[in-house]
Amino acid sequence: MITPQQIRGARALVGLTQAALAKRAGLSTTGLNNIERGVADPKASTLRAIQSALEAAGVEFTDGSGIKLRRICTTPSTISSRTR
Repeated sequence: MITPQQIRGARALVGLTQAALAKRAGLSTTGLNNIERGVADPKASTLRAIQSALEAAGVEFTDGSGIKLRRICTTPSTISSRTR
């Protein structure tokens, strides 16, 4: 399961506010704030919703407690197909 530190870091990495991430994950902003501060004990389904929202925003959770941005393919054919 993801940790409060990963959630906070991943959210910052992709530039989401707590309100924006909470909305995408179907939570209240207060609930997300409590999870990030480690004062709430969220259900596994809540953590999955947060993780899914962050992954949809481009975050990749790595082994251990790491996070990174997912690489976006920028080959010429991919770029030209995006500009059509």
